[in-house]
Amino acid sequence: MLLALSILWILPAGCGDLGNGQADSGRKNPQLNGETLEVHFIDVGQGDATLIQQGDHALLIDAGDNDKGTALQSYLQHQGVEHLDYAIGTHPDSDHVGGLDVILYKFSWDQVILPDLEKDTKTYQDVIRVIQDKGKEITYPKAGTVYSLGSAEFTVIAPAGEDYGDNWNDYSVGILLQFGETRFVFTGDAEEDAEQDMLAEGIDLSADVLKAAHHGSDTANTMEFLEEVKPRSVVISCGEGNSYGHPRAGAMNNFRSIGAEIYRTDEQGTIVAVSDGEKITWNCSPSESWKAGEPNGSGERKENTEESPDLQAEESLRGQGNEAENYVINTNTGKFHRETCGSVEQMQEENKEYSSLSPQELEAQGYEPCGRCKP
Repeated sequence: MLLALSILWILPAGCGDLGNGQADSGRKNPQLNGETLEVHFIDVGQGDATLIQQGDHALLIDAGDNDKGTALQSYLQHQGVEHLDYAIGTHPDSDHVGGLDVILYKFSWDQVILPDLEKDTKTYQDVIRVIQDKGKEITYPKAGTVYSLGSAEFTVIAPAGEDYGDNWNDYSVGILLQFGETRFVFTGDAEEDAEQDMLAEGIDLSADVLKAAHHGSDTANTMEFLEEVKPRSVVISCGEGNSYGHPRAGAMNNFRSIGAEIYRTDEQGTIVAVSDGEKITWNCSPSESWKAGEPNGSGERKENTEESPDLQAEESLRGQGNEAENYVINTNTGKFHRETCGSVEQMQEENKEYSSLSPQELEAQGYEPCGRCKP
């Protein structure tokens, strides 16, 4: 990794002074009197954490995995953060809210925005417990709600639907951040269904910068959504050599198709964008590799390990050469998938059932084949 977490505030190798300005976006610019907006896409490995600063105001979106809380605390302190106006935990996965309990405990804050989900994972409950200990309430997102952040503002754009079943990713809190003429879109791990619902809301999603959904997964970042946002730059937050294969080739092809410049934490460490309200400058040049990840199938959510006491036994059985388990059934949705399907990594472990039956036999039992991997 180019950037050690213990010294997160140091620019990674290859990054220099702020440069690479972008052209005027053509939207109306209020008088900002020389103010700036800073967006820090913080390198937390395979996870998400974004710090947004406007003057003395600060917003944190996600906080990396469980072991990143203290390093993230140090990063925020080095940036002069003493108080957070807002902290957003996009959804309960540990690589997004794992370090959030540390941040909420160590800093004062005004509002915490979380999706309206009841999850009993230890990671998520640690976050809830800190909020309760401080005697505060959770703010639940409502699409279209606008919040101020100094001279900037952000609009909640997701979740725009109400029921995504057991797909936690689609409940992700998404926002559109505007400062002067410049705009940034963040959608957590929202996938295709959630993107479709955002489009249906009719909110203008056009932006200069998109933080790639779900670490650059091909279950998100659809062409229809990208063509609506029309980002000039896409930032991918993922870990070097991660087992999920992020960013996926399909997503990278989509980013290339719309002509976007790519920035990625696995190659460039922490990435900082600074807006003066008219143009955006970066602390490093865009990535030129266009290299997609290589999934190896060993990635797992830490919450799932906590939630499923049978998981270790199940994985042990699979590791003993049980090659007949060719399909994964989602017992909640009734669909079956190839083991390499991107949807499998999103299932809760208690909803997974491994089967060596043929697709025809599974369909005869009433199961439906996945429309993505087409088993």
